[in-house]
Amino acid sequence: MKFYWIKTNTFIKKIFSNFTWDIPNAENKIYLTFDDGPTHEVTEWVLEELKKHQAKATFFCIGKNIENSPGLFQKVINEGHAIGNHTFNHFNGWKTKADDYLTNVTECQNLIDKLHPENSRLFRPPYGKIKKSQSKELRRLGYKIIMWDVLSADFDQTITPEKCLENVLKNTVSGSIIIFHDSVKAYKNLKYVLPRSLQILKERGFTFDTIH
Repeated sequence: MKFYWIKTNTFIKKIFSNFTWDIPNAENKIYLTFDDGPTHEVTEWVLEELKKHQAKATFFCIGKNIENSPGLFQKVINEGHAIGNHTFNHFNGWKTKADDYLTNVTECQNLIDKLHPENSRLFRPPYGKIKKSQSKELRRLGYKIIMWDVLSADFDQTITPEKCLENVLKNTVSGSIIIFHDSVKAYKNLKYVLPRSLQILKERGFTFDTIH
C-alpha cells in the first residue's frame, strides 16, 4: 500500500528546514508546480488551462524530456512560467550514489542553462527522496530545494479525480506550494482537477505566482 502525506506535516517542515515547503505571504499567493514534463500529450494542455486563468506556475522538468521536446520547453518559458531541475533521468536519491546523483542533476542543469540562461537554481528531488549528502552539496552549489505543502496525488491511479480535487481544495492556504504532474500517467486525474482547482481557488481570492 502506498503511503504519502497530502498535507505536509509541520514537524517534517521543521526537521528539514533547509528545504522550501511553502512561501508564506500576505497577498494570498499560492504556487502551482508541475513535475516530470515537458510532455507533448499533457504540457500543451496545461499551458492552455493556465492561460485561461492568467495563472503562472513553476515546472520542474526532467532533462531527458527537455532534450526530446526543446520547443515545448521554450514555450513554457515564453509564456512566463518558471523552470526547475528535476534531474535528467528522474533519479531516486535514496537509491543513487551521491556522485551519480549530482552528475545527473548537473546534466539536466547544463541543458536548462543552454536553453534558458537566466533561470533560477530551483531543484525538486524526484519522489521527494534525497540524501543529506546530496542535499548539502546541491545547496552549496546554490540550488534552492523546493518541496511542497500540498500533494494533489494526481499520479495515483487508484484514487478518483474527485478525491484528487478534494486533496487540493481542502488543504491549500496562502503560501502553499502545490504539486501536480504534467505526465501521461497523471493526466486522467489532472484533466479533471486542474481546471476546477484554477477556477475555485481563484474564486477564493488566491493568486498564482512562480517560485524564484
